[in-house]
Amino acid sequence: MGFSRRSWEPQGRCGVVRCSRDVWGLWVLQRFYRAVFDPAPPVQPPGGPQPRARRLAALLNRSLRVRMSDGRTLVGAFLCTDRDANIILGSAQEFLKAADAFPGSEPRVLGLAMVPGHHIVSIEVERDAAAALCS
Repeated sequence: MGFSRRSWEPQGRCGVVRCSRDVWGLWVLQRFYRAVFDPAPPVQPPGGPQPRARRLAALLNRSLRVRMSDGRTLVGAFLCTDRDANIILGSAQEFLKAADAFPGSEPRVLGLAMVPGHHIVSIEVERDAAAALCS
């Protein structure tokens, strides 16, 4: 479906479909509203979430230390992941490998960072301060 230049009326394959701008705009707004504010409910597998999904959900918003293949280390809050093992970290800080870093150098603040899965060497979960005091 396209639009004619002069009148901005939608055109179908069989010719021009006459439609006023107000009706067309209302239809577009309704579609947008349904897509944004009335999403389909999430589909849960029978028996609840799988063990891997529960394990990942337990790590959400926890502080992770991610070591990358080039020697850098990123520390930040775990926000999400995907099938390709890409990781999104919030409030991330980058630490360079010890050989390249100057003595006393500070971490570089990145903010929101996406780490490609094929560059991840290891992932460590930082313990909470309360858990560290108890052990």
